Amino acid sequence: MGENVADLGGLMLAYMAWQNQTRGKKLDPVDGFTPEQRFFIGYGQSWCAETRDETKRMYATIDPHSPDKYRANGVVSNTPEFQQAFQCKAGSAMVRENRCRVW
Repeated sequence: MGENVADLGGLMLAYMAWQNQTRGKKLDPVDGFTPEQRFFIGYGQSWCAETRDETKRMYATIDPHSPDKYRANGVVSNTPEFQQAFQCKAGSAMVRENRCRVW
């Protein structure tokens, strides 16, 4: 659980830093994605991996982290900035009714 909260805090810090770095700069959409969407796509891509079933089973017993897809989706589904960037509607899989807030 602690590692999942750390992931959420880390993404929020990264997003705030990205906003500070890009404030006042003209950032155009690329391939139909806004700069905000591309930020979150980059985060999601950092968790892309093919893992064998036996490795997943082993990690489930020794690794304090959630599996990668849950780390990625769990964090962004608790992030209003992600939901705004992708215009996620209430009730969708990427909008949690009871969000976890780090700060």
